[in-house]
This record gives sequence, structure tokens and C-alpha cells, in this order.
Amino acid sequence: MSLVQHYGTGRRKTSTARVFLRPGTGNVRVNNRTLEQYFFDEAHQMIVKQPLQASDTLNKFDVVVNVEGGGKHGQAGAVQHGIARALVGFSADLRQILKKAGFLTRDPRAKERKKYGQPGARKRFQFSKR
Repeated sequence: MSLVQHYGTGRRKTSTARVFLRPGTGNVRVNNRTLEQYFFDEAHQMIVKQPLQASDTLNKFDVVVNVEGGGKHGQAGAVQHGIARALVGFSADLRQILKKAGFLTRDPRAKERKKYGQPGARKRFQFSKR
């Protein structure tokens, strides 16, 4: 028996998610834990499930995710991006729906680096004329 699966890589901030979609009943496993155990915040769970809900494939696939780097919010965004890419691998017809919803666009925003001679990226030390 051959295992049919679809792969997608998602990224957000400094997080990277490797997502595998397999035919199943809608179970989501993140780093060998259930979705509720890994993303205990309901907002993060909603972010992860959005591409599946938009494409009406919520109970058609089991999702297996390996995610690393960054914080929980960045990881949730990376998983969302990876699921959307894997769904396009499953069916090119879903591309238009997912693109319109904005799930295929990699969010380029990341933390700006701290500059030398200042306390942060944009903040300056207090100016003193005398």
C-alpha cells in the first residue's frame, strides 16, 4: 500500500513548518502532539484551521506538522502557510480560493535588527544639547 501525501513548507517571522497532508478524518498533529495540546490558545488553533475551512477540506485530511523556531504566533502563521501550500499540491483548483483569502502569501514582516549606537532598531538615546 502506497502512502499518498501532499507536502508544503510554511514560513512566518523566524518559524518554519513542514506540513504533510494525508487522507484521513481531520486529525491535526503538531510536533507529535494534538493541535489543542500544542496551540492551547483558541486564536492560534483558528489560524491553523483557516485554510482547511476555506477550502471545505476540514475532515478530509490528517495533518502532520513539524514546526520550529520563533514563538507560538509565528509558528501558527507558518503552519497556516504550509497547509495552504500543501492543499494547492493536492488540488490546483483550490489555489484561487486560497490566494483570494491570502493564505498563499508569505508574510515578509520580521523583526528589524538593532543598530549600533542606539538602544534599539529605531529608538535613539536621549539628546542633550548641553
